[in-house]
Amino acid sequence: MPDASDGSSDAPLFPLSECYARTHLAFPKFERLPADQVPEPYRTLLAHDNDMTPTLEHFHGGEIYIHALRSERRSNEYFREVVLHRSEDDLPIEFGANCIDLSLFTLEARWMILQEKVPLGRILKYHQIKHSTRALGFFRIEPDELIAGALKSVPRVPLYGRQALLSDLQGRPLSRVVEVLPVL
Repeated sequence: MPDASDGSSDAPLFPLSECYARTHLAFPKFERLPADQVPEPYRTLLAHDNDMTPTLEHFHGGEIYIHALRSERRSNEYFREVVLHRSEDDLPIEFGANCIDLSLFTLEARWMILQEKVPLGRILKYHQIKHSTRALGFFRIEPDELIAGALKSVPRVPLYGRQALLSDLQGRPLSRVVEVLPVL
């Protein structure tokens, strides 16, 4: 399995690799998979070109919120690691890392992003920000204690995720994201 110690945007599983580069933690082992090798229900939840917020809200039957674990702003780049939770019972339903280009958002949308309460997908919808989402790849990951702890999962039990790119209508990257689902 590859590692992702290189913090460049070309690194495997960027921006998660960048978040790990800022810690003392070793990057978890992972394996890239074609979409047809991702088992259900993970494939349905990951192998599409839709935003994850409405996909997860539909699957879980209600609203979700985020809890930021760590964040860092570097000029217009805003890195954050978050856990998405089901609002009704606080169940963690996704671990994610994104790199958001704040310069491409209005002041109000930027303020909402920096408040770290509302998922990016809902902010995009609320502000009617036209964009596209493209799944860049899928993977199986052996969660370390950070990811397993965030998802209340067992370390070393493989989890599935995707790497995606959200772009504005001019093709500029609004957000690069890695999304990992818990055991379902």
